[in-house]
Amino acid sequence: MHPLTREELASVTTKSDFKAWRVVVLDWFIIVAALIMAGASPNLLTLSLALALIGCRQLSLGIIVHETGHQTFFKSRALNDFVGRWLSGYWVFSSKKSYMEGHLKHHQYAGTPNDPDLKNYAAYPVSKSSFRRKVWRDLSGKTGWRRLKSIGRSIRRYPSLDRETQRVIRGGLITNSALLGVLSLIGQPWLYLLWVLAFITTHMLSTRLRQVGEHAGVPDSTSSDPRQNTRTVLTRWWERLFISPHQISYHLEHHLLPSVPIYQLPKLHQLLVDHQYYQAVGIVQGYPALIRAVTRSH
Repeated sequence: MHPLTREELASVTTKSDFKAWRVVVLDWFIIVAALIMAGASPNLLTLSLALALIGCRQLSLGIIVHETGHQTFFKSRALNDFVGRWLSGYWVFSSKKSYMEGHLKHHQYAGTPNDPDLKNYAAYPVSKSSFRRKVWRDLSGKTGWRRLKSIGRSIRRYPSLDRETQRVIRGGLITNSALLGVLSLIGQPWLYLLWVLAFITTHMLSTRLRQVGEHAGVPDSTSSDPRQNTRTVLTRWWERLFISPHQISYHLEHHLLPSVPIYQLPKLHQLLVDHQYYQAVGIVQGYPALIRAVTRSH
């Protein structure tokens, strides 16, 4: 149970179209700026920076899918659906409907053996060498290549897919073709390869680190108390830029009150601190500290 008053609860569950649009615009501004930077002066530094920025923003597009799936992003259901598809999900071939089916089960069964996301964090803590191998699989494209092949199989099997999956594949092809078309019109079609390369490398690493931050190596993964089976990571600006965008790392708060929009999570966190709800709960300060917490020497 949360300790909030009725007024406090109302204040953190209030939806703001302005704040939601600010998230969407910021993501696309960073993506466009990264592509412009790489196209204007392609070198090892700018290309590496662009890959890191774009990969994290691709994760953020998935986060928008998550928010619109919870119907906590915009006030309008129709606007949530439009943004969750055409301005986020389709670009990374993500189905809001399919994702939420699994995600709602995660909320229902977190802290039990029936959690569908258990495979993402059950093995932690892991050895440092094991963690390095996981990072290398992501950055080398091995993890992402499997995802890319899965998308390719869906495209080939399009006539046999269900209507929702067909819709996502169709939307993904339209949005990605539009991106390639615009880049071709400005004489920089090669930048689309940067988008794909980010998708199968840095995007995969950002996704893994997000999953690790949320539930890996928590105090008690079998507890029904979110303070024991879930984690919040307090992030600095560079971590939100390259690893965990926006306020998604306030995951304990999200499990406690899924009706709270992502842009209200810091306020919810501070209210819970003020109510001393986190006494004896370790709040991790940043991803370097998180990695140390979920890895061991041997």
